[in-house]
Amino acid sequence: MTQEEPGARLLELVAVMSRQRRECPWDAKQTHETLAPHLLEESYEALEALESGDPDALREELGDVLLQVMFHAEVASERTDGTGYTIDDVAGGIAAKLVRRHPHVFGDVTVSGADEVKQNWDAIKAAEREAKSGAPGSALDGVPFGQPALALAAQLQRRAERAGVPSELADLDGAAGLGAELFALVARARAAGLDPELELRAAARAYRDQVQAWEQDQRP
Repeated sequence: MTQEEPGARLLELVAVMSRQRRECPWDAKQTHETLAPHLLEESYEALEALESGDPDALREELGDVLLQVMFHAEVASERTDGTGYTIDDVAGGIAAKLVRRHPHVFGDVTVSGADEVKQNWDAIKAAEREAKSGAPGSALDGVPFGQPALALAAQLQRRAERAGVPSELADLDGAAGLGAELFALVARARAAGLDPELELRAAARAYRDQVQAWEQDQRP
């Protein structure tokens, strides 16, 4: 029995997606905009599967996330105004980016460990931003403000920290209000080596379990 090359089933998925787009009425009418909610939903479902500790569930949900990537690329491939691209363009772009940002793997750069890898990654990324815009950018460029606020605060603080921004700026210059307190709490969590988004999700699951146990006790 001949063993398949890694990635062989991805070609099968490309063919399946292309046929669905041509022959399924629902698939045929989808756009980037109509698919956007599914991209978020499937990512959250994959995270929930990861938190459940069920590897089979995670594998299945990762497939749903991959489908969204395939679907968006298929939609884009149909454009004829010069803005189109294919799944190969998507894959080629990320492959080139990974090679570019891993000179210690694909080049002659030597690193002492994971911390230096992150430093090099950030420096290369900053150089890319400057080359693209023609001027030095901010370490916070590209942070998506559409993400949940807790995750947003954590990402802003991570980016700033790696850029050497003083940690005391997370105090927001003494700004009052619950928002400022929450922002400072995110900084405290990160200082303790914790991901505030995951910590709050864990607390939410614990609260759900307690509420459901209470509801069970109330039933006759």
